[in-house]
Amino acid sequence: MKKIMIIGSPGSGKSTLARHLSELLHIPAYHMDSIFWQPGWVPIKRKKLVEETKKLMEKDTWIIDGNYSATMDIRLKEADTIIFLHFSTMRCLYGITKRRLQYHKQTRPDLAAGCPEKLDWEFFQWVRKFNKRKAPHIYELLTNYPDKQQIIFKNRSQLQKFLQDSS
Repeated sequence: MKKIMIIGSPGSGKSTLARHLSELLHIPAYHMDSIFWQPGWVPIKRKKLVEETKKLMEKDTWIIDGNYSATMDIRLKEADTIIFLHFSTMRCLYGITKRRLQYHKQTRPDLAAGCPEKLDWEFFQWVRKFNKRKAPHIYELLTNYPDKQQIIFKNRSQLQKFLQDSS
C-alpha cells in the first residue's frame, strides 16, 4: 500500500482514516475537500481540481480521501489500494452531525482555512441519499479495476479490526 484512495459517504470517517493510515504507514495524507474548497466555502474550478489532483498523482506515495467524481477515474487508475467506507446511512448522518458539534465555528483539519464547519439541509439530504444514489455507481467503477487491492468496510467494527491488524 503506497497509493491509497479512500472513498465513501460524508460522515463515514474518510479523513480520520486517512490521518490514521498516514501515521501508521508514514505516507502523506491529502484531503480532496482541502483542495476543492477555498476560504468561505468557495469551490475551485473543475479544471483546477483536476490539475491539482494530477500533481498529487506524481508523488511516489500518497493517501487521498474524498469522492469528487471529476477526479475519481484519475485516482482510481493511479491507486494501488482503494478503500471504500460503505457504512449505513444512519452511521454517516451521525458522523456529520457529530463533527458539526465537535467543530462548531471551527475549521476541520481536513479543510482549507476559512471554512468553518457547517451542516445545511442540502448536505444532510446528499448524505441521506448517498447509499442509494452514489454507492451503486462506486461499485460499478470498482469493477473496472480488478487489479487493484479493494477493501470495502461495511461497519466501524471491520475498520477497527483492520487498523488493529495493521498496527
